[in-house]
Parts: sequence; structure tokens; C-alpha cells
Amino acid sequence: MEIKFCGASHEVTGSCYLLSVGNQKILVDCGMFQGSDFNEKKNHDAFPFDPQKIDAVLVTHAHLDHVGRLPKLVKEGFAGKIYGTEGTLELARLVMDDAWSVMSYDERKFNKPVLYSQEDVIKTAALFHGVNYHEVVDLDGGVNAIFRDSGHIFGAAFIEISAEGKRIAFSGDVGNVNVPILKDTENLSPLDALVIESTYGDRVHEDKETRTEIIARLIAEAVKRGGTIMVPAFSIERTQEFLFELHKLQEHEHSLPLIPVFLDSPLAIEATEVFKRHREYYDAEAAKEVMLGDDFLNFPQLKITRTRDESKTINSVRGSKMVIAGAGMMNGGRILHHAQRYLSDPKSTLIIVGYQAQGTLGRRLYEGASHVKIHGAEIAVRCTVKAIGGLSAHADQKKLVEWVGSAHSTSSGQAGIPKKVFCTHGEPHAATELAHRLRDMYQIETFVPEFGETVEI
Repeated sequence: MEIKFCGASHEVTGSCYLLSVGNQKILVDCGMFQGSDFNEKKNHDAFPFDPQKIDAVLVTHAHLDHVGRLPKLVKEGFAGKIYGTEGTLELARLVMDDAWSVMSYDERKFNKPVLYSQEDVIKTAALFHGVNYHEVVDLDGGVNAIFRDSGHIFGAAFIEISAEGKRIAFSGDVGNVNVPILKDTENLSPLDALVIESTYGDRVHEDKETRTEIIARLIAEAVKRGGTIMVPAFSIERTQEFLFELHKLQEHEHSLPLIPVFLDSPLAIEATEVFKRHREYYDAEAAKEVMLGDDFLNFPQLKITRTRDESKTINSVRGSKMVIAGAGMMNGGRILHHAQRYLSDPKSTLIIVGYQAQGTLGRRLYEGASHVKIHGAEIAVRCTVKAIGGLSAHADQKKLVEWVGSAHSTSSGQAGIPKKVFCTHGEPHAATELAHRLRDMYQIETFVPEFGETVEI
């Protein structure tokens, strides 16, 4: 059994792992690389494997950096089944359609190349094969896979694969603690090896109560300044969690200022409808709200802007207002138009609620850039920039370390805590810090693999 690391090595995007078991070649995730541009140049590079020889693809969840190159894989010859939970595949179709839409716009407006066609997206969706959590998936050749709830986004899973008498798990992205709407991350089974994300492998988030207090305080301060509040939010999960928090502030704590809140993201709007259809993923608190007839993803001040023309009307709204728009790393989408207009306004506020990869506009703003370029124009940054780490959909170092420890030995003598752990999907410092912490805590072998590296399990 071998793993080849084909993405997310020493970086946070482009997740892609090739598992070889005998003659079987199984791909886990096939995500886009993200950086300064929505469609990074290296997305167009050849895959470090032959797509026609891949037997199956297993998808952990629907974020673009995990599913964004699936249509490219199909375009270049992959014709097998693509497995994921029902929720993941429904959202993945929306994500791929939205990615094609953004790339098409960038091609028309800025002459940037597209990665694949709409027809490629349709062909990819035709290969989708939905599974349930805990269902044993027979991949032939003595290889089985089980999807378990990772608590990251709707339908997200970590995947445990059994073959040749060994078990290996791919974490996908592991969810934060006490997240709204979703259930907690399941424990690991006994493992021989684990490929784990390390996005926040070098830090610890604020707690749930602090998170809500920070949101309320930042909004109150922003409204006092009188400008526009910009929230670049990932359309799946982060947006819905933020809406949940705003609903709570408005309905239960009565501390949401009376300003219009615009949800200016077609993908987030469609994804929110998927959330409402798949109640089987709700945690006890969210399920109780629904049973009481409450729509926790809506509140009176929320305005939906589906079309570009509706989006443009936001500019005419006077006084304080909030705009929640994609993309979450500010490397494309409608948030760029609002940023171009309001970043130079000292009364306005930018609230960052998710991870910002290296090279993205969001990262430069988070690190304090005084000037940025948007659509070729030089923009002075005079607005207030704040970040809320606790709203991340990713586990922090403490949660990741504890999660690895959840894989206990069994009475039958199976391996418990994995003998080998490979830290991926993190920048070098974060991945290395997590690797060292896991090594010291559990006395196991830990690695930070290089892109293209192959290891034997």
C-alpha cells in the first residue's frame, strides 16, 4: 500500500492523494490550488499520475480546494465512480458550477484561461455515487472504505480505508469544536496510518462564548463608525454559521443593530437551501430549533441578492450595512467589487472569518497591507480590518491532537493510535508544529511530506 502526495503539501489548498493497493489506484480528493488568483496557474499543470488509470475517487467534502479539479480529471480521461456523502455531492455540484461561472467571467473580463468547460462539470456530476455515513463501500480488489462524520461542513467526512490487513484514514478537514448546526467530529477507529490536515496546527482558537462576544462587539464598533461591514465568507458552512450567529444575536440576545444585512453570494444562497433539505446532518440544538418552527438561517434584516444587478443596488444603500459575499479568501467573486469600493473608506470594516491562504488578497489584508491591487486598480486600505479565528470551520491544534488520541487499541489487538501520521493541508510552520506535538504526545512517527513524495504503509 502506497500513498503519493499530489497536493496540499506545505500549503493549505489543492488536496489530492493517490493511494495504490496492488493494481488498484484510488484518488482521495482532487482540489483546486488557490492563491492570488481564483484559478491559479498550477491548476493547469499535468496531474502527477494518469487520470485514465484511476479506478475511483473518494471525496471528503465539497470545498473547492478538495473538489475543484474533478472536472479537469474527467476532462483528461477519468471515467470511474466518484464517491462522497449525499450532502457532499449535492454541494460539490454547486461548487463546480460556481467555479466555472467565476472562471468564465474572468475569461470574458480579464482574458484569463478557464480550467474546464460546463460540459466537463456535467460529465463529472454524472459519475457521482452517494453513500451514507458508516456504509461500507466495496472498491474491489479487497479494498473497503467507510465515511465518518468529520464535523467540518455539511456532509463532510474523514475516510477510513482497509486493505492488505491495514487501515489508513484521510482526515479531509476536521471540524472545529462546538460549531453551530453540525454534529461533533466522530472518533477515529484503530489505525496504522493517518493523513491529517494541519491548517491551524500551530494555534488555538478562542472558545464559543468568546466567539459570539467578539462578533457582537465588532459589529457594534463597525456600526458606530458608520460605514460598510464587509464579510468575505466561504459560501459553504462559514456563511451559514455566520448567519446562525447573527440570527442568535437578533432573536435571542437582541443585540444585532438594525442595519440591512446582504447575502451577496449565489453559491451561498443555493448552499443554504441544501442545508435546509438535509436535516439529518443537524446537531441536537439545530434540530430542536427546526422542531420549534424556527428558521435559524434567516432573520428580518437579511436581504438576498441573487443577480449581479441586485448586487449593484447595495451601493445605493446609505448608512451602515453589512455585506456577506464570496470568495472567502478574496481571490475572486463579488467580494472584490465591494472591497474595491469600501477598503479605502476609514468608516468601513472588513471582518475576516476564515483561513486566508498565502498569496491571497485576504491574507495580505490580514497581515496589514496598506495598499492592494484589485482588478488592476491600486486601492489604499484605510478601513478597519479584524479577524475572528473561532469562526473557522477547521479544528485548532488542541482539537487535532485530541482527535488523533481518540483512536484507541481494541481487545483484538488491532493498532490503536496510528503508528505514522502525515501532516498535510497546512503551511510549513503549522504542519511542522503539529507533527512535533503529535510525536511528543504519543511517541509516534510523524512526517510533513513533500509534493510528489511516495510513502509505503
